[in-house]
Amino acid sequence: MTKHTGPTNPATISLIRDLRKLGSKENAQIWKDIAKWLEKSSRQRPAVNLSKLEKFYNDKLEIIVPGKVLADGIIIKPVKVSALSASGSAISKLESVKGSFTTISELMKKNPKGKNLRIIV
Repeated sequence: MTKHTGPTNPATISLIRDLRKLGSKENAQIWKDIAKWLEKSSRQRPAVNLSKLEKFYNDKLEIIVPGKVLADGIIIKPVKVSALSASGSAISKLESVKGSFTTISELMKKNPKGKNLRIIV
């Protein structure tokens, strides 16, 4: 039986702590849910391709990926996405269609109430 490890990166551990604090302070369940996803080991965190993000994108919502954004697929819509990390080619594809990428910590500062967000895993 393998031992559950969870994150070892100090920045990720700090982000999880900040997400839990903000979720309690603002009474926003979405931040607590993101923290639960980030507490998993890196192998269990989702890796989502741009083609999947485009399917679920809505102009009124910003997408959150509690893992990594990858560049597979074709993207046409200007998707706004936040994630723990993204590949360099994914960021350049997003920028080429006037989309945007931000980290989860930047999104927490910009939208502390967690309104108009959709989690994609």
